[in-house]
Amino acid sequence: MEQFPAVTVVIILFVIIILSSAIKVLREYERGVIFRLGRLIGGSGIKGPGLILLIPVIDRMVKVSLRTIVLDVPPQDVITQDNVSIKVNAVVYFRVVEPQHAIVQVENFLAATSQISQTTLRSVLGQSELDDLLSQREKINHKLQQIIDAQTEPWGVKVTNVEVKQIDLPQEMQRAMAKQAEAERERRSKVIAAEGEFQASQKLAEAAEVLARQPSAITLRYLQTLKEIATERNSTTIFPVPIDLLKPFLKDASVARNE
Repeated sequence: MEQFPAVTVVIILFVIIILSSAIKVLREYERGVIFRLGRLIGGSGIKGPGLILLIPVIDRMVKVSLRTIVLDVPPQDVITQDNVSIKVNAVVYFRVVEPQHAIVQVENFLAATSQISQTTLRSVLGQSELDDLLSQREKINHKLQQIIDAQTEPWGVKVTNVEVKQIDLPQEMQRAMAKQAEAERERRSKVIAAEGEFQASQKLAEAAEVLARQPSAITLRYLQTLKEIATERNSTTIFPVPIDLLKPFLKDASVARNE
């Protein structure tokens, strides 16, 4: 009589262990790859989400997440096509679309995708020149995405996006690029100043033509200048008056006396 409760407790514990190994619950973003005696069941062997019933001891389930994984590619030493040594890191966005391939076709799809991303990053950037890396970042990102996606497709992994995050240049290259940018800015400023001088000379030539056709306009401009000088400065200013400016007025006065 004293051993009966102990046997009952053992049986109950055994039943609980069996049920816990036989009943699994998968979340919405999870899938279970089921192996029965080492083989995929039902062709694909994919179960979930929700309640999953397994045969204890015989069935084994491997959970796979279908959410997008953000993989940070560590900095890689790259020598560009124009022989510039740089350090480049990137980020890869991918997700599992075929869980059975991600488990069966490759031992560790996360590590395999990371290694493929590193080697592809060095290969693609090594075939490009530095100016292209800095100016055509979007084109290079698209090329990286296509190459990595093609290599990971047999594993059931879909690469949705690849972004080159940072390009570290040597100090001497940074100084050379800074000098080049400064020279370009100076060239633009000189071009703009030359264009301004050219436009100003055109306007002055047009004004000279107008004044040449109207001699009295020169006199009026002269008098206006005298007025501005007298207004701006409170000191006495002696301003010589060319006799040519007075000839029109003297001529008018002589005509008036003869009349």
